[in-house]
Amino acid sequence: MQKTDQKSVFKERVRYWAQRLQVDVARIAVRPMRNKWASCSTNGHLNFNTELLGLGPELWDYVIVHELLHFSVPNHGKLWKSLMRAHLGGYEDLEHALTEAGQGSTQ
Repeated sequence: MQKTDQKSVFKERVRYWAQRLQVDVARIAVRPMRNKWASCSTNGHLNFNTELLGLGPELWDYVIVHELLHFSVPNHGKLWKSLMRAHLGGYEDLEHALTEAGQGSTQ
């Protein structure tokens, strides 16, 4: 799949999760990022690292859900962890796989 096609598929996955989590997203960008997999802002902007496009959809979901939950839970406390578990089950395994992929965390 070409990179532009992959980017479109990724953005559609973000929209799917945003609808499922009832989060209003103003903008989705996929761009090179130096130290993060993703970031979000209080005005509804989401930025995702282009390196995610080379990873599997289950890791996409981890990063997408991680960021979308920050719109309602700004930290990684008990509530955030409970919501991650509710939506992605054993999210810790995905978090570990993402770390293994080389970039670190999405914080």
